[in-house]
Amino acid sequence: MSVLRQCIHGSRSRYVVSPLATQLLHLGQSNPWPSQKRRRCSTVVAEGTKSREAQLQWVSPENRKEVALILEQAERAAVRWEVTYTHFYSPPVVADALKVLEQLSDVTAVAWGGYPQAERCRIAMGREDVMTSARDDPSQLPDAVAALDCRGNFMFDAATHRDFLGAILGTGVVREKVGASLTKVRSVPVETRAVPLSQLRVAAPRREELSSIEASMRLDAVASAGFRMSRGKMGDLIKGGDVRVNWRPAAKASVEVKAGDVVSCAGKGRLEIIAVTTTKKEKFVVSMVRYV
Repeated sequence: MSVLRQCIHGSRSRYVVSPLATQLLHLGQSNPWPSQKRRRCSTVVAEGTKSREAQLQWVSPENRKEVALILEQAERAAVRWEVTYTHFYSPPVVADALKVLEQLSDVTAVAWGGYPQAERCRIAMGREDVMTSARDDPSQLPDAVAALDCRGNFMFDAATHRDFLGAILGTGVVREKVGASLTKVRSVPVETRAVPLSQLRVAAPRREELSSIEASMRLDAVASAGFRMSRGKMGDLIKGGDVRVNWRPAAKASVEVKAGDVVSCAGKGRLEIIAVTTTKKEKFVVSMVRYV
């Protein structure tokens, strides 16, 4: 049945709308969703947005975008019953992401950078049933991190870490991913091949063990002792945003730290609080390790 029927009257023509066309026009002008359903859909979207904002409300503003993407990726992995991996992220992003992922009862997350001291890590995420071995030993993750052995004669053209990173990025690989056909570093031709992570030769970090007796566990007191500077100077660094506790910006100098916390200071290295005991005079004996 045609929607429009043409009627010819001499040199003039007109179109008559058939009953079917009338129904189609009415359908096109009407809203297929009743108002009650529209309100219900809007409520679901609003509640979903509100829930996501609640999950991310305490995350550092500079990390919120990355953590939101990681959270969405983890939720997809849980639905699909698979293990998925993020990009390589800096310690602050990894710390915030792991804290958010702890809220998901059906997701287990493990950070891994290829060796225990790695700072930039990927996060492996999935349901506990498929993450059992990885949770106990991240090196068992088959696709998380790969190592490359790069060989060349650098006797007459010494290369630094920055040169190797620049050569990799020069192949078109983004900073978050490493892996490409690398043929030259500076002016030196190189050969690359994949090797097991167990063959990585990682220099041990320089570390210094120290202890201090403090009247309180205030951040400025403990950090000034660990980084060996005056308490006033440490207070200025904290106010300037140069000090982080567990990779998050320190809110104020009076915040208290505890055993297991990691304090990092721009240009000064990292301080790990190993143990805290008290004396008979109720002083705090703080055992620390400083990495430089």
